[in-house]
Amino acid sequence: MKDGRRYMSGNWHRVNEDDVPDDGRVRSAVVDGRSIALARCGLRLGALENRCPHQGGPLGEGSIEKGLLRCPWHGYDYDPITGQPPEGFSDGVPSYPVDERADGVYVQLPEPPAPVRTVADVLVETLIAHGITHVFGMVGHSNLGFAEAMRRAEERGELTYIGIRHEGAAAFAASAYGKLTGRPAACFAIAGPGSTNLLTGLYDAKLDGSPVVAISGQVPSKVLGRGAFQDLDLTAVFKDVAVSSTAIQAGSDHAELAALAVKHALDGRGVAHLVLPDEVQVLPSDAAAKDSTGRLSRRCIRPDEDTLVRAAALIRDARRPALIVGHGARGAEEQVRALAERLNAPVLTTFKAKGLVPDSHPLGAGVLGRSGTPVASWLMNESDLLIVIGASFSNHTGIANYKPIVQIDDHHAAIGRFDAVTVDVLGDAELALTALTALLTETKSEDQRADVAERWAIWRAEKARRVNDDRGRGVAAAAVFDALSRHLPADAVVTVDVGNHAYSLGRYLESEGQPVLMSGYLGSIGFGYPAALGAWAGAPGRPIVAVTGDGGFGQYAAELTTAVKYGIPIKHVLLDNHSLGKISKEQLAADYPVWHTSLHNPDWASYAELCGATGLRVTRREELDDAMTALFATTGPALLCVEQDAELL
Repeated sequence: MKDGRRYMSGNWHRVNEDDVPDDGRVRSAVVDGRSIALARCGLRLGALENRCPHQGGPLGEGSIEKGLLRCPWHGYDYDPITGQPPEGFSDGVPSYPVDERADGVYVQLPEPPAPVRTVADVLVETLIAHGITHVFGMVGHSNLGFAEAMRRAEERGELTYIGIRHEGAAAFAASAYGKLTGRPAACFAIAGPGSTNLLTGLYDAKLDGSPVVAISGQVPSKVLGRGAFQDLDLTAVFKDVAVSSTAIQAGSDHAELAALAVKHALDGRGVAHLVLPDEVQVLPSDAAAKDSTGRLSRRCIRPDEDTLVRAAALIRDARRPALIVGHGARGAEEQVRALAERLNAPVLTTFKAKGLVPDSHPLGAGVLGRSGTPVASWLMNESDLLIVIGASFSNHTGIANYKPIVQIDDHHAAIGRFDAVTVDVLGDAELALTALTALLTETKSEDQRADVAERWAIWRAEKARRVNDDRGRGVAAAAVFDALSRHLPADAVVTVDVGNHAYSLGRYLESEGQPVLMSGYLGSIGFGYPAALGAWAGAPGRPIVAVTGDGGFGQYAAELTTAVKYGIPIKHVLLDNHSLGKISKEQLAADYPVWHTSLHNPDWASYAELCGATGLRVTRREELDDAMTALFATTGPALLCVEQDAELL
């Protein structure tokens, strides 16, 4: 110590000249990746650790008053050169040697301490070992230790982190990732509001059976429960949405709790939640990560033989059976087609299963229900047996409960969920369909391919008329999806928001097998664009297409900057009718006047350009093909805004 200042061994580092303060000023500067407070008083220049010893206030954001540096948080004073407190106080701030040379100001900093393996490292390594490869979230003060562990994992090439603009988008992205892949991604937030912002997207995951791991920072344990800043009982907050919610403690088996989180998300087909108190994240730990060997298993359960025989007997005698497949049949596409072709029976899908059997297949009948085609509804109405595979019997789908039904599902609670079924087949769809098809050596079913073709011809003629509808108030929805049907890449993944555009997509878009991700049972507006971020992570290399309305995109419009930042090439088709169009129709249907559903929007194409993406705009049907060609020719994120007639749905 000399002249009240600390001297040490270490390296000298040049300070950016813009960071050197004027006389009587203090400012924060980053030197060698570390934050210091630089202060000048007359001819003297001091460098202090940029952290008040009381609560960590940034001294570089303080002020110099009467020769003392005052902390901006709570007003504690220190000598701006030496870091010493006034007489009578014992706390002080570490200071660093400063040398003003001809070529600039230099500060001598000690060698940074060697990185210490922490509890957060154990958690991250275990999550990675259990298949977590992507995390969507927002870094903040109560999750910094875990964020640092993720940074190290990303540096090793083991993890991809996507920093979003709103935590709700992180949860929607993780939910969509789970819906597409069947595997969990993670979403990540701070204590308090960051974590509560996750809830809508996590409820989407819960209701649609999508595995997600949610990770919350938490206030330090010593102030938890005392009403501190951002102090919430997060295990209580997440109790309903999560299949498990666990607060990590200093003495916990940290690797085991991380392993259980992934297991619970997969086994429970829902949200597993971890709460990480601030100080626990950075505790040193030499515990080994745990891998998934022997912890996870597939749901490949074959139905019992008696059930298969009863189901086969019912199917064998049916004259006009129809297959209705839901999202739970994904992965069994080949077996669905094999049974349909054995029976020459049409395949109707729920909206969530759109694309599971291409509309171009001779037995593909499109979507059933409110978002569906008259092709599917006619064929169901004319059937004498429904074979329902992996569908949840949503009232939006409208499966005819008055008909004989063979229901195939791998989840007990799904069987007869709303109404009794004739034969219940509990088991994996792939195994059940393979076994059933093998038992159907002889059947009485009629060849319904001609009926399917005829109904499609009738519907396509009607669609063509709707494509040409034009009232001079924007483009008809049928025209938008007619063009998209022709331009959509065969290997694309489509995400869709909630609103009139979603009904139109289900009805008009002719799928070649492209999966469609949506907020099914929650039906949350705003899902579409964040879901595309998740789809990109879950399907690397495949084209990702988001279809939204202006109402839904407006809720998460800033996530376009996320796509630009990370080079995520989402192709976005936005149907802009300047209103919450679906709500307007609901008001009218209920004999209410339309009230407060109009929207004041920016020029969305210009907005996209401001964000650094490609922006395109269409106001007439004749412009659609060129615009779609341009949209899919871009290499980065792009937005095509279509001025849509709200009445031509």
